[in-house]
Amino acid sequence: MSHKGDLLSIIKKADIFSSLDDAALEVLLDHLTRVVFAPGAVICSEGESGSSMFVLESGSIRVLKRGKDNVGVEIAVLGPGEVAGIMSLFGDDRRSATLTAADEVTLWELSETEFQALLDANPSISRSLLHVLSGYLRENIRVVAELRSHDVDNRLKIGIFDSKPYTEKAFIAQNRERYALKFFDFRLTPDTASMTAGFRVICCFVNDTLDHAVIKKLKQNSVEMIAMRCAGFNNVDLDACRVHGISVANVPVYSPYAIAEHSVALMMSLNRHVNRAYNRVREGNYSLDGLVGFDMHGKTVGIIGAGRIGLCAVNILAGFGCTVLVNNRTPVNDPRPNVRDAGLDELLKESDIISLHAPLVPETHHMIDDAAIRMMKPGVMLINTGRGGLVDSQALIRGLLGGKIGSAGLDVYEEEGGYFFEDHSGSILTDEVLARLTTFPNVIITPHMAFLTEEALMNIADVTLENIRAYDTGKRGGEIPNSLVKFN
Repeated sequence: MSHKGDLLSIIKKADIFSSLDDAALEVLLDHLTRVVFAPGAVICSEGESGSSMFVLESGSIRVLKRGKDNVGVEIAVLGPGEVAGIMSLFGDDRRSATLTAADEVTLWELSETEFQALLDANPSISRSLLHVLSGYLRENIRVVAELRSHDVDNRLKIGIFDSKPYTEKAFIAQNRERYALKFFDFRLTPDTASMTAGFRVICCFVNDTLDHAVIKKLKQNSVEMIAMRCAGFNNVDLDACRVHGISVANVPVYSPYAIAEHSVALMMSLNRHVNRAYNRVREGNYSLDGLVGFDMHGKTVGIIGAGRIGLCAVNILAGFGCTVLVNNRTPVNDPRPNVRDAGLDELLKESDIISLHAPLVPETHHMIDDAAIRMMKPGVMLINTGRGGLVDSQALIRGLLGGKIGSAGLDVYEEEGGYFFEDHSGSILTDEVLARLTTFPNVIITPHMAFLTEEALMNIADVTLENIRAYDTGKRGGEIPNSLVKFN
């Protein structure tokens, strides 16, 4: 600041000094020290001794509070005119938070010694200070009262991570106020694991991180149950959960119809070129060239994985009049003449369309690789609404480029965690494999939405809450319905 008047305008923005007249402010300026911090610099650290207050002139300051796992969580951002460290003026106080410079920061520092000299020189500053502190006291009393009102809620508290509006709507409807639900719109990661403090049960989704390190932090935060609101659990370290005594349950069935129907929707969209025709018409192009499809009736469709979802797909496709080959760990023994069990090699060689509904386990990881694609019919259609890791994405690109894969419909992608369920329309797609897949006119990618029907969402919430209810009644480990771990 080159002009004293500019500095006065900054100081006046601070509540603690806003009621001072210009004469008092002139005295104040003689007691302030100007300090500049580079971006990322630590101004003060939580827990360290402090005996000075700061008034921010320019830039912004991040206020970080340490969680139980020592991860800094941003709780506020300070701008010009805002004040930090008022209580340090009344004695050698320990810093309650860490302050770091978000960009280049210029601030004015007032030490406890200078503050005492200032009060001696100008009693009006004391009156101003008492007025401001009484306001802080009233606000703190309000906050404490609100927190105490929450504490009297004796319901089981559940932290729901990676929540979206449709998640909240379904869980609130099915919960019927039985439990105290707290929704977090961010994912559970090592950096956010501190937010699980205060919850005995947390609810997670397919892209939350639940590896050994996170499970250990959950145990430290006294979490006793992980309720997965999905069927998949390949992102959960079950061995770590067993070691630390954390119960885990999933939702093995919610609406198999939703996912099976989406699989067939992808088949029909690719077959009849719905996406290309839609875009043409919007541009005024009503040409039919390049839009020729085929009759589903009489085609051979291979279903890999015949759980509830796979069997729903079998029923739909059998109704179309397709010949359906089913590859499953145990034979299906379907009595219909157009449905029969088949080995994987036979299915790959004979199918015009292949749809994946198998779980992702070590044995099925990249089951569709270069070798599998070489066995397929030229121009085969591949559908994956199961798990992204079932398909080697690089091999899929090679199959598309070589024409072996005629078309592909993907609702899942093996590296989807960095993109799916979020809006990235304003940023550059840095995943080169995913970016390459989006360039093919014969590939349709949907953002892991096969489950997204009203019926499925309500079923997911209902089953998840029933799993939690079992925990709330005292059941643990394998005693809980849909449990994924057993305790010795």
